[in-house]
Amino acid sequence: MSTGAGHLGNCFAAGALGGLANAVAVWLAGASGFTAALKVNLAPALTSGLIYQRMVWGGIFGLLMFLPLFRRSIFWRGVIFSLAPSAVQLLAIFPQAGQGLYGLALGTLTPALVLLFNFIWGWFAAAWLRGSDQ
Repeated sequence: MSTGAGHLGNCFAAGALGGLANAVAVWLAGASGFTAALKVNLAPALTSGLIYQRMVWGGIFGLLMFLPLFRRSIFWRGVIFSLAPSAVQLLAIFPQAGQGLYGLALGTLTPALVLLFNFIWGWFAAAWLRGSDQ
């Protein structure tokens, strides 16, 4: 286990790398037509802006992984900690962007996709963090 400050840095890095995984997953889902097949208008271009935004916010939310919860399970740690960015996206970001509560203006299955993409963030971050702390 690393020192407190080192572990905090690892949490940020894990979240940032999870954000990169999230950006690629969202882009792949849109580019492949997966989101369109689900009738969800969510298909961003893979730009440096998308990657930067996801990595910075992923790193910030990754700081939550400093909390000593669910350290034994990468799966559950990823799931539990991914609920925070999902809540922010569904309850704050989408409504402020005019997409309605839960982003339902983008499609009925938008909340499910947000949860899925943030689970990818959480799982990736939790797995990387476990590997970096050994």
